[in-house]
Amino acid sequence: MSDPYFQKLFADRIGGINYGKGTEIYKFEKIKRAKRKALAEHPERKLIDFGIGENDEMAPENIRAAMSREINEPSNRGYADNGITQYREAVARFMQRNFGVTLDPAKEINHCIGSKTALAMIPAAFINPGDITLMTVPGYPVAGTHTRYYGGSVFRLPLLAENNFFPDLDAIPEDVRHKSKLLVINYPNSPTGKLATRDFYSRVVDFAKKYEIVVVQDAAHIMLTYGEAPLSFLQVPGARDVGVEIHSMSKGFHMIGWRIGWVCGHERIVQAFADVKDNSDSGQFGAIQKAAAAALDDESIPKQVRAKYERRLRKLVDVLRNCGFTCEMPGGTYFLYARTPKGLKDGTKFENAEAASQYLINDHSIVTVPWDDAGAFLRFSVTYEAATESDENALMQATEARLKQIGPVF
Repeated sequence: MSDPYFQKLFADRIGGINYGKGTEIYKFEKIKRAKRKALAEHPERKLIDFGIGENDEMAPENIRAAMSREINEPSNRGYADNGITQYREAVARFMQRNFGVTLDPAKEINHCIGSKTALAMIPAAFINPGDITLMTVPGYPVAGTHTRYYGGSVFRLPLLAENNFFPDLDAIPEDVRHKSKLLVINYPNSPTGKLATRDFYSRVVDFAKKYEIVVVQDAAHIMLTYGEAPLSFLQVPGARDVGVEIHSMSKGFHMIGWRIGWVCGHERIVQAFADVKDNSDSGQFGAIQKAAAAALDDESIPKQVRAKYERRLRKLVDVLRNCGFTCEMPGGTYFLYARTPKGLKDGTKFENAEAASQYLINDHSIVTVPWDDAGAFLRFSVTYEAATESDENALMQATEARLKQIGPVF
């Protein structure tokens, strides 16, 4: 079949005349296909899914009840545009209560339809052709994708184990530093689980001021911080002078599909984001914002979510250690980032993390996400479906039995 006349009209940013003709398969699509194949070929073998990257339960009942009430309020029928005061004020209370950060709800906070949209929109406020966005890898690619859409480029900062999963800012070439507009970081880090320190954030602030770069800190997992109090970038002196922090209610509040979060920090950057947003969407449904405001004021929710995933992570760490993995409890997120086995006791060798991941799915129905960006690692998510702690324990026992059977070699 011949190409449609508009084939030649597709923008270069999405592939130009060759759009839709590529054969490369995205990593997560490969995982989905392998999962379907494993389920079809081995229906007798329970799929153990550590690949899912989203909470496995619904938002709390009281928040769903609040949403139900708000749906029937006539005042919520219209456009929310750049957000409602009730939500901004709830965010301000949340930031003050959890981090000691005082924000002006009217000027230093703006809602977003999930953190993904914020990361997609901020480059529009800063990137011109030839500009550079500094981004840590492995990581969430959206800000980089949109940087390229605007004619900019991305300079990757690998998160190496030998650097304790922090970017090496000193290794950035001088010419790159001077062309950079944005530095996108993410702590607690997905997928490594590393927590930021005050010292690291202070170095980021100094670097941003010296080279006149805007910092975008993605705090999507911040309420999933273990062993210590969660740390906001805005708690560090000077942070508000150089950037913003993006928060999400997906991870810490079981509100994945609700698509609600916020951008906060320097009021001029928040305003720039709001201006781009105003020309991109008409705001999240007001009923969702009001239900989300109720969730932010309920301190018990993130505590319960955090306790659940911390419990699951500790169980998984024990299981993987028993099977030969070298891993430790992450500082945050619901991900465990572990070095990939080099092979198996039967002599099988793995070229990289993707090969190991595909083997585990296809041959043993264990789903993980491979990362080969900065060393070979497998990401295990503890967002698997298990209704009770007894179910969790049974799943852990099955995981340990399968892994011990194949004998990973490191």
